[in-house]
Amino acid sequence: MAALVKEQPLVLKYHNGVLLKGTITVNLIWYGKFTPIQRSIIVDFLQSLNSPKSPAPSAATWWKTTEKYKTGASTLVVGKQILDENYSLGKSLKNSHIVYLASKGGHIGRPVNLVLTAKDVFVDGFCMSRCGTHGSTRGKIRFAYAWVGNSETQCAGQCAWPFHQPIYGPQTPPLVAPNGDVGVDGMIINVATVLAGAVTNPFNNGYFQGPATAPLEAVSACTGKFGSGSYPGYPGQVLVDKSTGASYNAHGVNGRRFLLPAMWDPSKSACSTLI
Repeated sequence: MAALVKEQPLVLKYHNGVLLKGTITVNLIWYGKFTPIQRSIIVDFLQSLNSPKSPAPSAATWWKTTEKYKTGASTLVVGKQILDENYSLGKSLKNSHIVYLASKGGHIGRPVNLVLTAKDVFVDGFCMSRCGTHGSTRGKIRFAYAWVGNSETQCAGQCAWPFHQPIYGPQTPPLVAPNGDVGVDGMIINVATVLAGAVTNPFNNGYFQGPATAPLEAVSACTGKFGSGSYPGYPGQVLVDKSTGASYNAHGVNGRRFLLPAMWDPSKSACSTLI
């Protein structure tokens, strides 16, 4: 009988607020030690979101779904990069520290200042309730910011799944990370999640479902879905590189491949995967 119950369509309500559209600068604040290769993977991902030349299925096609939200397209460009390799605020951060670090990116134009914390940095709520987040400052100078942590050594089973055994649920074998770095490939999934949320719900009055204090947004409403046929504990059918065994569903710049989560498609009122 359960199979006969029709699933209700997922609807993210638009709350009439401002969305981030046009050209948006993503300023990066690297907190802690990242290798040059790790930084290049994330920068390549961000540049891939604005690259029509990548073969299909592409990261740019994935990002184009945000155009279906009211008021049109948003183009992300990588702005300044600030390196804080000496842990200027220590290795245990509160949300106020994240906002302080994000402010170093400035507020000229329409930025999203993205704070990325290294694998040995603990952030309040990290692993327990979140793998990344986004928000906005208050007052005269308002800008959107986001944070994602490297979960390689803290909670890879939660924040780097499906590249690591899950903490809960069915123990399916982990997928092979497309860029050979479980922590950073996991970060890509969470960067994708918070950036989609930042442009479609930047000031807590855009697109979301549920309470504004704990909203389901463009990607977080579609958790755990990466390909067709997904169900809890199974990411769905994705592409596999025959030589390395790495799993992916999106091509990017410089020959990169990524695994990107489903995004809610307003034209279908459903979570849509690239594959």
